[in-house]
Amino acid sequence: MARIVRIHEYGDASVLKLEELDVHAPAADEIQIGVKAIGLNRAEVMFRNHAYLQEADFPSRLGYEAAGLVTAVGSEVTDIKEGDSVALIPPLDIARWGTYGELANVPAHLVVKNPANLSFEEAAASWMQYVTAWGALIEQAKLQEGDFVLVTAASSSVGLAAFQMARMVGATPIAITRTRAKKQALLDAGAAHVIVSDEEDIVERVMALTNGQGARVVFDPVGGPSFEPLTQSMARGGILLQYGALSTEPTPFPLFTVLGKSLTLKGYLYAEIVSDLAALARAKSFILEGLESGGLRPLIAKTFALDDIQEAHKFLEANQQIGKIVVTV
Repeated sequence: MARIVRIHEYGDASVLKLEELDVHAPAADEIQIGVKAIGLNRAEVMFRNHAYLQEADFPSRLGYEAAGLVTAVGSEVTDIKEGDSVALIPPLDIARWGTYGELANVPAHLVVKNPANLSFEEAAASWMQYVTAWGALIEQAKLQEGDFVLVTAASSSVGLAAFQMARMVGATPIAITRTRAKKQALLDAGAAHVIVSDEEDIVERVMALTNGQGARVVFDPVGGPSFEPLTQSMARGGILLQYGALSTEPTPFPLFTVLGKSLTLKGYLYAEIVSDLAALARAKSFILEGLESGGLRPLIAKTFALDDIQEAHKFLEANQQIGKIVVTV
């Protein structure tokens, strides 16, 4: 028996139930992790609230990220053994391979051995943010030395990952935040510059910071009215990667700016990398190198115990913290 978090209906954090359950042995292509830490994501809050792209089949597990020790391996698994310290690259099914609990069966090809310099908490907080940022910035935008990259929703874990990744390749990350409350924290977290959009004109500030050339890359999960000034801030031939729709307002299409600057606007999903084994291998290599060297280091904002999973969800839902929320098991 193991303690497992499930939901039996959609709703607020109170629907998260910690239950004693039998966990079956891993399938042939799976491993079983004795979970030590869980990284929380807003996608899990959305899933719980019935606002996500996947429907639950109740009672449902949930959870994308975890780190721990391998307790069992499937018959087809050859490169991972019991006792290995590992973390999970989030799979595409939040329920089938849910990680909230003491034991989790997960796809073996998405399991990574932890670098020795990472704690379980750091390992559990790494892979969603770094794979997301890598796929957009490195794989698709080909971010390189000398580039400027605009990062919106900059205090999110993916935003912080983008700063670190940009610096690894010699690019300059520019954070955009609504108020100055988080300005210093964003600079401390790796942003080279911070634009406070409530106080500063985004286009004027970007052009001043880039000596009039604009940013070649924009990494945006927001959309909405800010879409136009973002494109106006871009360099000729630049690329904007849209990986979310946090704004509740319509997103205008800046036709003349796109034409005049020959811009590329691309919708981007984390799933593009996880479902492509070759791209996934490149992501693993880059991210592991960064984690081992210290060029990539997840920032943990707050930790909760598994017994306090409801409080952890409430905190995640109510706050725009800088860094990741982690649950320890």
